[in-house]
Amino acid sequence: MKNSVICCLLRPALLALAISATVTPALAAVPKEMLVIGKAADPQTLDPAVTIDNNDWAVIYPAYQRLVQYKTEGGKGSTKIEGDLATSWQASEDQKVWTFKLNPTAKFADGTPVTAAAVKASFERLMKVAQGPSEAFPKDIKVEALDANSVRFTLSTPFAPFLYTLANDGAAILNPAVLAQHATDDARGWLAEHTAGSGPFMLQRWQKGQQLLLVPNPHYNGTRPTFKRVTVKIIGESASRRLQLTRGDIDIAESLPVDQLSALKKEDKVRVAEYPSLRVTYLYLNNAKAPLNQVELRRAISWSTDYQGMVKGILAGNGKQMRGPIPEGMWGFDAQAMQYSNDPAQAKAAWEKVADKPKTLSFLYSDNDPNWEPIALATQASLSALGISVKLEKLANATMRDRVGKGDYDIAIGNWSPDFADPYMYMNYWFQSDKKGLPGNRAFYSNPQVDALLKQALATTDQAARTLDYQAAQKKVIDDAAYVYLFQKNYQMAMNKAVQGFVYNPMLEQVYNVATMSK
Repeated sequence: MKNSVICCLLRPALLALAISATVTPALAAVPKEMLVIGKAADPQTLDPAVTIDNNDWAVIYPAYQRLVQYKTEGGKGSTKIEGDLATSWQASEDQKVWTFKLNPTAKFADGTPVTAAAVKASFERLMKVAQGPSEAFPKDIKVEALDANSVRFTLSTPFAPFLYTLANDGAAILNPAVLAQHATDDARGWLAEHTAGSGPFMLQRWQKGQQLLLVPNPHYNGTRPTFKRVTVKIIGESASRRLQLTRGDIDIAESLPVDQLSALKKEDKVRVAEYPSLRVTYLYLNNAKAPLNQVELRRAISWSTDYQGMVKGILAGNGKQMRGPIPEGMWGFDAQAMQYSNDPAQAKAAWEKVADKPKTLSFLYSDNDPNWEPIALATQASLSALGISVKLEKLANATMRDRVGKGDYDIAIGNWSPDFADPYMYMNYWFQSDKKGLPGNRAFYSNPQVDALLKQALATTDQAARTLDYQAAQKKVIDDAAYVYLFQKNYQMAMNKAVQGFVYNPMLEQVYNVATMSK
């Protein structure tokens, strides 16, 4: 009995300790002039000419400027572009020669001016290094510095998306002095761990496995950032990132699993935001091989697919069904485009028109994406209603890609995200008859009318005219049911409610506009 009395007497003290333990972390809140981002892993490299990894871009983008940048409209990021280092530009009538005027006030972090010679050196290095970022540009591109603030690009053939490629990470302009100081390896060793740009921030220190510290570039020619320090903190465990966010140790927690994001939403202590991503998931239907060379069969499959079931079940509601190949958020998207749905009557009507009705179809997938297997199973179930037995083949991803590249399949699955902000990344890659197989046209689709429209869309830089061409081509390919357009998955992130001014850009997931954010 005495022990129980003692316990009762101690309870208020224990309660006070418990309360203080829950309150204390609030005192550890990140100061107003600082921003702390919690990432799962270190960057691999900070060299803009080498990496196409968004995890690396989180540090690279704020440290560099490019000739153009993605435009913010109404507080939202867009795939349209505007000048960054460039104050103006013009293209020759044949679209082969592009001339840019540079802002003469732009300076690198060491105080030296950003000149046309710097642009020339950066692009020549990019093409010489010849890694992933260079693939967005014509291989024979020629760059000339006409004077200190004028630079000219010459292409051997017109390439309408050229302007949009210049907002890509690989188009970052580097300080030539740094390139000269580390010329032995084209500065690859040094730039992998340092920054040499004219952006609003610069890397001050990188403690591998712990944190990267960014501070304002004292010579930045734009509005001075509110944050005096941006720390990218490396926190391997997602549960730790979530905990540190809720107790105020970090301001942004990246790459949290769906169940943790759902729990954070219910707690309502931090903001959980969702944005439509440009990363899409779709089914390849082999248009070149019987029996899927029959358009009515492809339509029957498209009308049999349970799109909403996949979005609600497999994605837990964190996405939306596609409306054709150009996803929402990319210019050229057509909100009025015909959209297939799970419609048994339409599926049956199309099926009845199929001359060669198959009893079985193969479905290739790999474990590259955990969502692919449940999608394969859902497709197997939905097509059984037509009397089709779907044979699932789970392969190593390399083997699957090899089979797809050879056209050795009936149905297969894939994800796709754009390298630059132009419908070319979807329309030309997916449907041009000269890009069949792994280059992009994985449905082995061929339509001379569509080829003509896609070619025409590259003949001008007039975005309104190009939109009309792409939407006309999109209407035809949707009707031809070349692919099954499944969904675009939402990008989700958790952030301290005090953080203001974040603008999500669908081309720049995991990249933050830290120069214009505040608390």
